[in-house]
Amino acid sequence: MGNWQSLAGQNILVTGGAGFLGKQVVAQLLAAGADKERIAIPRSHSCDLRDGSMCQAAVAGQDLVVHLAAHVGGIGLNQAKPAELFYDNLMMGAQLIHAAYLAGVKKFVCVGTICAYPKFTPVPFREEDLWNGYPEETNAPYGVAKKALLVQLQSYRAQYGFNGIFLLPVNLYGPEDNFDPRSSHVIPALIRKVHEAQIAGQRDLYVWGDGSPTREFIYSEDAARGIALATCAYDGAEPVNIGTGYEISIRDLIALICRLMEFEGHIIWQADKPNGQPRRCLDVTRATQLFGFTSQVSFEEGLRRTIAWYRHNAAPVAAGTL
Repeated sequence: MGNWQSLAGQNILVTGGAGFLGKQVVAQLLAAGADKERIAIPRSHSCDLRDGSMCQAAVAGQDLVVHLAAHVGGIGLNQAKPAELFYDNLMMGAQLIHAAYLAGVKKFVCVGTICAYPKFTPVPFREEDLWNGYPEETNAPYGVAKKALLVQLQSYRAQYGFNGIFLLPVNLYGPEDNFDPRSSHVIPALIRKVHEAQIAGQRDLYVWGDGSPTREFIYSEDAARGIALATCAYDGAEPVNIGTGYEISIRDLIALICRLMEFEGHIIWQADKPNGQPRRCLDVTRATQLFGFTSQVSFEEGLRRTIAWYRHNAAPVAAGTL
């Protein structure tokens, strides 16, 4: 592990800090010693990070930047808006990194995406494999835009001595996730589908793909703890995976969600819909070795908490509200 850096007394900018992962990261930074009054969280309606001058204003006077802000969604959004996903994510990150360097920010923590890995990466994904092929087509614009930020950080480190680190969290899930069916990822989408089928008394559940792809998921609180640990104790140039090392097929995932939600209907696989990347599972050795991170919340326990939160806070309660 690297030298532990105290967050006390540091001015910290957390882009995306009001979002699903951002709230958890802010909580973990506070737990690691950050001062609440020194954490700045820019909001997209008043600070458009695609605008270079707004990036400059946001980083002014900051010691540390944690860049979580992203334009992101599931396969449907990736198919519908590939140009927006490429442009928005590239411009936000590239301009923020440059502005942070010019402003003398001491450290930049960039959170990338597992979508940056090649489509046919050997499982488990090792950080050394990041450049051995093109990403899966449906999420390549987003993945390539984020991966370009790794190149930028490594270039700025080599030429300017700028301390920027790059983290690759696997698919997130947890309470307060995005459950909007137009843009949500697989776990919240499936939880909502099952819940709405139960409300409507439907026995058939239609699910995209054929169920064969595998995925790895990390509970949002665990991911945030990993990001906070890296913020305090990692200063290296190489990217680092943040995950659990636990792989599950979409078919087994939907079976588990149905069991936990007590849904006993029929699953109808829509094989004409895209599967996405065939397999995803990370080698998480580097995170453990470099800054002592291992996940703590088991997948089934994390799903139980997420389902409970959705049913209590976000679920439609009657067929008429669907």
